[in-house]
Amino acid sequence: MKKVSTIILSMALLSACTTDPYTGEEKVRKSVKYGAAGAVVCGLIGATKDSKHARNAAAGCAAIGAGIGAYMDHQESELRRELQGTGVQVKRVGDQIQLIMPSNITFNTDESSIKGSFYPTLNSVAKVLYKYKDTILDVIGHTDSTGNEQYNQDLSYKRAYSVANYLEAQGVPGRRLSPRGMGENQPIADNNTDYGRSQNRRVELYINAITN
Repeated sequence: MKKVSTIILSMALLSACTTDPYTGEEKVRKSVKYGAAGAVVCGLIGATKDSKHARNAAAGCAAIGAGIGAYMDHQESELRRELQGTGVQVKRVGDQIQLIMPSNITFNTDESSIKGSFYPTLNSVAKVLYKYKDTILDVIGHTDSTGNEQYNQDLSYKRAYSVANYLEAQGVPGRRLSPRGMGENQPIADNNTDYGRSQNRRVELYINAITN
């Protein structure tokens, strides 16, 4: 059994290796790391169990070996569970997870300091992000079109930085966090209505798997 698992792992890792063009160092792509682990588990099942057991375990093997998709699926499920009822929207686009944080629950009007009432929600976000370490995080601030454009640009960055800074304080490494401000340039609703402006004032967190 040990011999079989070693062979399967070796084959999986060989197919996963890439060479860094700058250093010449061979690395295992994270995009297939989870698939390699799945190959070992499924190989062991096939080597030690009869066909009935193998069939029953097939769904589990497929999930383990699915790679980035399965990794992000589990992370999305945990985020949805942690953020239920908080006002933070969780969206999934392909292998990317998006968290949309309306400014009315995160910041007071015209301020970039996070509301104390929002700390527990960000703590829940940080807990999940800390656990799923093979991701990078773009923290993007947005405003409505009210007021001076440059002022809105600066405010959007300060709010994004506040969120990123807080997540880092909760244990999420700063190297994984990239705060940016988009000002009023990417509205998702009509700035001519109160409702539309409230939707445009937001901080978004884009969660992407590290693939190299």
